Amino acid sequence: MREQYGLTIFTGGRGPRRFRAAADLACRAEAAGFGAVWTGELYSRSATVPMAVLGAATERIAIGSNIAYGVGRSPLIWAAEARDLDELTGGRIVLGLGNGTPGMMENWLSTSGDAPAVRMEELVTVLRKLWRLHQGPVHHEGRFYRLHLVPTAGTPAPLREHLPIWTAGVGPRMVRAAGRVADGLVCHPMTTAGYLDEVVRPALTAGAADTGRDLDGFVVKGLRMVALDHDEEAARRRVAFAVAQYAASRVYDRLFALHGWDAAQQRIRSVAKAGDPAAAAAAVPDEAIDAIGIACRPAELPDRVAAHAAAFDHLDLCAPPWGLDPEGLEEATEGILAALTPAPAHA
Repeated sequence: MREQYGLTIFTGGRGPRRFRAAADLACRAEAAGFGAVWTGELYSRSATVPMAVLGAATERIAIGSNIAYGVGRSPLIWAAEARDLDELTGGRIVLGLGNGTPGMMENWLSTSGDAPAVRMEELVTVLRKLWRLHQGPVHHEGRFYRLHLVPTAGTPAPLREHLPIWTAGVGPRMVRAAGRVADGLVCHPMTTAGYLDEVVRPALTAGAADTGRDLDGFVVKGLRMVALDHDEEAARRRVAFAVAQYAASRVYDRLFALHGWDAAQQRIRSVAKAGDPAAAAAAVPDEAIDAIGIACRPAELPDRVAAHAAAFDHLDLCAPPWGLDPEGLEEATEGILAALTPAPAHA
């Protein structure tokens, strides 16, 4: 069921061509029956401008941020941009928000990395209030956000009464924050089915209990890095290279320990520190490649994706974001889309 799948849009080049290519991919994903297309944010690219491009080019498919930095904009600007995007798309956006690491929060986004889960919970709370700005003034005095807004002009109601906000989480506390206040959880590419069962779902349940809500309609969104090649070993090396980049971070210690990959993680860190990325990739266990990514021949992709999708409510597919230049990422994205696009029916 392709409507359960999403596609992260990667394109190469510069200037208008980059956006035209993204729009074309989104239109083709919509025609192929995908349920959503996603765009991310980094130090050199925004999420919201591409979301507008994808939304304007399509008619039915959901448009999501995967992820945008919650602390990168004030709650007021987030709410204003979300209203515009939702109006542009006729009510099709999903606002996927994350923090990045505390170091990214401090060094990239000029804000404190303290208590990121509490900050995210408060941000979502303020965004909910601002979404209802048409009902009257918004006042909020919190730990991280202070807002006193009395509209001086008429504020139209948004197209939808409720804006879907999905928040990202790896560790139990950030996952718990999603269970407390969000409509969905954006899982990291490193989230395995085992980690989902042992860590993520219990934390979501605990978060929902904290605020007395149920999780009916809550969406757990997975993300799988996909490498396609007629030489399957070449595809596996690309996934392993990407896994090695993440494995060096302590953020994923719990996941590696859960699967018994501790020794491999230490080996990856050691050789990565020595400046040997090939050795780091070679140290990634085969089991990790299969649990974290999808590496196969193009014809095998539908079955492989279906197997991974069983663990999630929505499964987003992306090219491995490490080791490829923008043109290579676009080519890899094209390959994923082609492998999952039904052949045209013949009369």
